[in-house]
Amino acid sequence: MGEMAYSSAREMIFGFAKKPVNVGNELIIGNGRVIPEVNFTLPSVNLDEENVPEIRERFKDIANRIMKRCVELQQEEVVIEFEHLFDMTERPDFGAQLTKDLKEVIEKYYQSHGIKAALRVTIADIRDRVRPPRMRSGREIETMLRSFELCADAGADILSIESTGGKEISDNALMMGDVEGVLFALGVLGPRDMEFLWNEIVSIAHRYDAVPGGDTACGFANTAMQLAHQGLLPKVLAAVVRLMSAPRSLVAVEVGAVGPLKDCGYENPVIKAITGVPISMEGKTSACAHSSPLGNIAAAVCDLWSNESVQDVKLLSGNTPEVFTEMLIYDCRLMNTAIKAGKAESLRDLMVDSDRFLDPQALVLDPEIMYEAAHVVVRVGEDKYKQTVAVSRYAYEVVKEAETTGKVKLRDVEKKWLEKVGKILEHLPEEEEEFYAKVKARYEGHFVPEEYGLK
Repeated sequence: MGEMAYSSAREMIFGFAKKPVNVGNELIIGNGRVIPEVNFTLPSVNLDEENVPEIRERFKDIANRIMKRCVELQQEEVVIEFEHLFDMTERPDFGAQLTKDLKEVIEKYYQSHGIKAALRVTIADIRDRVRPPRMRSGREIETMLRSFELCADAGADILSIESTGGKEISDNALMMGDVEGVLFALGVLGPRDMEFLWNEIVSIAHRYDAVPGGDTACGFANTAMQLAHQGLLPKVLAAVVRLMSAPRSLVAVEVGAVGPLKDCGYENPVIKAITGVPISMEGKTSACAHSSPLGNIAAAVCDLWSNESVQDVKLLSGNTPEVFTEMLIYDCRLMNTAIKAGKAESLRDLMVDSDRFLDPQALVLDPEIMYEAAHVVVRVGEDKYKQTVAVSRYAYEVVKEAETTGKVKLRDVEKKWLEKVGKILEHLPEEEEEFYAKVKARYEGHFVPEEYGLK
């Protein structure tokens, strides 16, 4: 693996990426400004064929309200994310029609008000509906790729997905506190699926002049975070899983994704440190979607700032998509004013300091730690299993040091889990072949080896 894109963590800052990306309509991500990325979804509604006209009108109305709020607040740059519900990917024509409708609204405001806007379309990974899933063969993958193709043709500027290769193992492993199972999912299965899937996505993006954005480990690390939030998983394990997920998500960029990486990937700063691609992040303004201990620190090196997702429901000041658009605009306005005033580093450091010692999951998002995690990945070389093991051990060491020095306070049960995690990581086989031989029988029947190119 080559050198790091950044010479130090101090060089990394919100609004700036080493490799800015032009995503259309003169909108460049990572070129010195933080830009809001608005994501919305429908309230509970049947997606039956008879409801399609009503749903199309609602999507157009939401987009118009978002863009109108941008006009009112003099926000000249925005990204709208259309994150598919499963039915929208399973019916590619439906998802593509909604993409076309949203793009038409964006174009209208670009022509009438000069707003530089882009549309990210995130396809749903419908392969996970079948267990054990077929990752490379069958109707699900064919439908997914068809959905990517039709949405790209319909006007999607950025293509993304939150892929789930290995999730059939990690879901149960997380609930059982099975560290080896999570590592098998993220260090063996996930990278293989990412390489297969992202070669396809990059090819489609190039054919239709779309931007291959990136992936996230949402189904792994964010699942761990939410289980920890509910007291069902140790926070220290969730913190280790957060860094453990980075090598797997890096694969998308290695095979041709250029960013902006998607918001649910809290591992994104590691990938930015290595590759220089712009990233989307979420934090305090995603509290509409989920609670987290990462409200401010997540913004430290972001290029897009997202609300994750919010249902379209009525509030006193309007419906939620335009309300959260306004909140994102003000967040970004503060960061961009700090950049102009030459005080971006001070604001970044304050955001980091406000969160990092209150939770081990926040601690590992410290840019200094994310940068060193990236350095650990680079030093190991190309082997994804070895990268995953090395960065997991580094995460353990970081949390252990913070606990030992009193920087992070852990309950006794968390301390016991931290020691357990450390011992498991210490005794892992150093070679993937040996690790696979050790765990294959344990998970037999839960995954299909051939669907990952394994025997």
